[in-house]
Amino acid sequence: MTTPEPDLRHHGDAEVRADGRGLVDLAVNVRTGTPPAWLREHLAATLGDLAAYPDQSAARAAVAARHGRPVGEVLLTSGAAEAFVLLARVATARHIAVVHPQFTEPEAALRDAGHRVHRVLLTAEDGFRLGAVPEEADLVVLGNPTNPTSVLHPAEAVAALARPGRTLVVDEAFMDTVPGERESLASARDLPGQVVVLRSLTKTWGLAGLRIGYVLGPASLIAALGAAQPLWPVSTPALAAAEVCSGPAALAEAEQAAAELALWRAYLVKGLAAVPGLRMYGEAAASFVLVRLPGAAAVRERLREHGFAVRRGDTFPGLGEDWLRIAVRDEETTDRFLNTLETVISSS
Repeated sequence: MTTPEPDLRHHGDAEVRADGRGLVDLAVNVRTGTPPAWLREHLAATLGDLAAYPDQSAARAAVAARHGRPVGEVLLTSGAAEAFVLLARVATARHIAVVHPQFTEPEAALRDAGHRVHRVLLTAEDGFRLGAVPEEADLVVLGNPTNPTSVLHPAEAVAALARPGRTLVVDEAFMDTVPGERESLASARDLPGQVVVLRSLTKTWGLAGLRIGYVLGPASLIAALGAAQPLWPVSTPALAAAEVCSGPAALAEAEQAAAELALWRAYLVKGLAAVPGLRMYGEAAASFVLVRLPGAAAVRERLREHGFAVRRGDTFPGLGEDWLRIAVRDEETTDRFLNTLETVISSS
């Protein structure tokens, strides 16, 4: 019996659409209570400028300054997901390796563009630690910290994958959920080959509906990616968000949010460790936790009946039906979830 191919186009928001409305959302990794009031007001103030075409100058300069890079090494995109499509369009690589389990959109975009993809599967028993990729790979894609494993790979290990003739793409969409953004390569400009870092404002600032992200990399590649974009790809409000969220005050708030998140995650992990039959692998470092639980598919459905939505794991290559991804929330929400989870398991 062959294992069904994972649905690469399934994402966490599907868990809370239609019949999922009204559920406590532990399936989507966007910080609750966002966007903050000051950001909503800032975005609303841009509505009077919508008659003019968007001007990226200020936003690109702000992002460049935030990461200590020249403006020519920054590309603003309609969410980080657009960047994967652009990379797939301009890629000329012959041997593409995508490190899994990870966010499935990069592989989906590459396959849609006609590329063949080799999957490098990390194992739970090894804590989903980063291992070797095929030496012949001239395009390598991985996440850090990785969705859905929540594992944060050491920057040294990620950088070791860079080499002449290879494009290394690092999806750092969740890096701002890590205190100090330790292990980030966003400011690294001296590594061999082409190192590309993708970032998102979606998770920390609650801007999934606005669509704003960016790419950092060598100016020549950034120019090629920009040439593959349509005209005016990022809206005026999204550009305003990129600019203000790259400033000192916003970065300080994001750091505080990451520190609070770390405490909430530790509380969740401690509670999950006491759940019979449940196992975790590796050390969670992002805004979600991956767990393995026998009969997880049925448990997920029962949790929905009790008011909680969690993310199924079987759509990620390298996982299966016994895996669930759980978003980190405040301690009160976590207590309610853990009590419900234990009730569901004990009644199964």
